[in-house]
Amino acid sequence: MVQTISADRITLYQLEAEFGLRQIESASAFLEWQQELPALTPSEQQRLDRVRAAFANLTQRSVLENTVKLAVVAPLLDLAGLFLPPFYVSTEDEVELTAQEGELTIRGRMDVLVLKEQFWLLVIESKRAEFSLKVGIPQVLSYMLTTPDHDRPLYGLVTNGSNFVFFEASLASESSLCSLSGVCAGKSRRFGTGASGVETTRSSGRTVIYDEAPN
Repeated sequence: MVQTISADRITLYQLEAEFGLRQIESASAFLEWQQELPALTPSEQQRLDRVRAAFANLTQRSVLENTVKLAVVAPLLDLAGLFLPPFYVSTEDEVELTAQEGELTIRGRMDVLVLKEQFWLLVIESKRAEFSLKVGIPQVLSYMLTTPDHDRPLYGLVTNGSNFVFFEASLASESSLCSLSGVCAGKSRRFGTGASGVETTRSSGRTVIYDEAPN
C-alpha cells in the first residue's frame, strides 16, 4: 500500500530508509568557502542593511512564512539579479517524489524555484521566524531530489529570515552530492542519493556524509 506524506512532514529518517541514505563521516568539504570572497560594494551593503532593518522591525510581531519570502527572500533574489534574464523565478510549484519500491510518495509545493531556461538552479524554502531551520532541511532535500536534470548542479536555501542554510547538490547517478551549510550556526552538511553519497560538514572540519545504503 502506497503511503503519501506531505513534504513538510518528511523526516531525515524516512529519506534515509526509503531513498537509501546512510550516515558516515569524512573530514573534507566546502574548501571553496575558505577562499577570499569579493567585498560588497557600498550600494550592496546599503541594500542588505535595509533588508536587515526591515526584518528587525517585523520581528516585533510574529513573522509568518510569506512575510519572510516578501521581506527577505525577494530582496535577496533581486540583489542577486535572479529576477532578470536569463533567469526565471517560479513560486508554489507542486512536486512529487516516489521511492523506488513505490511504497512512499512525498508531495509538496516549493516556495521558490529559480530556473535558467528549463534547468533548475535554486530551490528555496522559507519558514516562520520562530521556527528552527531543522524542520526545513528534509523538506528541501526532498524537493531537490525531484529535479528533472541530474547532470547539473542544483542549489538550495532554507531561511527563517535571520538564519540561512545553503545547499549545493550534484545528483548524477555516479556521484550524488548535496552540500548544506549552516552559516549563522557555523555548521554545514551534505546529503545525497548516489554511489558517492551526500555529505555534511561543519566549520570544525567534521563532516557527515549520507551515502547510498548497501543492499
